[in-house]
Amino acid sequence: MRRAGRDNGAAGEHDSGPVLITGGAGFIGTNLADRLLTDGRRVVILDNLSRCGVERNAQWLLARHGKRVSLQVGDVRDPRALRRAVRGVSQVFHFAAQVAVTTSLGDPMEDFEVNARGTLNLLEAMRAEPHPPSVVFTSTNKVYGDLEDLELTAEGRRYTPANPHVSRHGIGEERPLSFHSPYGCSKGTADQYVLDYARTFKVPGVVFRMSCIYGPHQCGTEDQGWVAHFLIRAIEGQPIVVYGDGLQVRDILFVEDLVDAFLRAQAAMPLVSGHAFNIGGGPRNTISLVELLDHIEALHGERPHVEFDAWRAADQRYYVSDTRRFQAATNWRQAATVSKGLGQLYGWLADTRTSSVAPLATGTVAS
Repeated sequence: MRRAGRDNGAAGEHDSGPVLITGGAGFIGTNLADRLLTDGRRVVILDNLSRCGVERNAQWLLARHGKRVSLQVGDVRDPRALRRAVRGVSQVFHFAAQVAVTTSLGDPMEDFEVNARGTLNLLEAMRAEPHPPSVVFTSTNKVYGDLEDLELTAEGRRYTPANPHVSRHGIGEERPLSFHSPYGCSKGTADQYVLDYARTFKVPGVVFRMSCIYGPHQCGTEDQGWVAHFLIRAIEGQPIVVYGDGLQVRDILFVEDLVDAFLRAQAAMPLVSGHAFNIGGGPRNTISLVELLDHIEALHGERPHVEFDAWRAADQRYYVSDTRRFQAATNWRQAATVSKGLGQLYGWLADTRTSSVAPLATGTVAS
């Protein structure tokens, strides 16, 4: 959903060095890399290619942009790989992570090693550079906990906050941190390290505490990327499992709008460094799980079969981002509506579900 002539907040500010994207073959990284490469930037991707679908994304970027993208197969748990990757780059976007609460519950140690120690490894590699690059780090709304104190009422097909301020604006950054689940702890630890390295070591950095992101190149699973997961299950004629009652509400943000926010954050780094911002679709782009099923029925022509199961640990019944602070700092606005964004994701998924994954071309990968 690239809009012609869209101001990304960084016009005329192309730094000479390449941009590093850790986890850059993932869903968000692929969309950001494509925008940067299309705009003439050079991009270095560091990815261990462990997640489903990332090899397809990497092959797509290499075929589309050729030598301007460099793919380094490596892991953020390897300090040497990070030192190689950050050498000479002007900006960093740090997306490499263990991304699921459920996985963190099964293996808290690996979750910590990837999310917390991996981020610290990156920050140390950046700090060692003569001119440390600036970093945008993607944290999570899970740093605010399960929000059990938020009084909710069930109205129609969704939960609504009793607090009129929260109902109007969402959850703001003034909300106290309350790490919940090993995933929330590891991402929250990384979140705080990025902010402190900006303060203590003058490594420019900003944190995005993100809500639900969706869009092309997303291979959603039951544990992460639920919007795409629901659509994939419908396209494949498979049942969907809803944990809880389905009235839980999220603000969803189309990935192109997130990319715009990334670029604006880098362009405004002297102003926003050392700050965390809640980023999502905001109150105008909210949806409950059962409302998403209504959209799927309209897009797909039939309603998928749904099975309900118990609530899962750390599930939030309501989370909507108050994005006003970042909007005020950078003039960023969400452009995509829920219906248009879902339509584009559905079309992309329907077109690509049967495509084969080509092997990575010889000579394009640096280990």
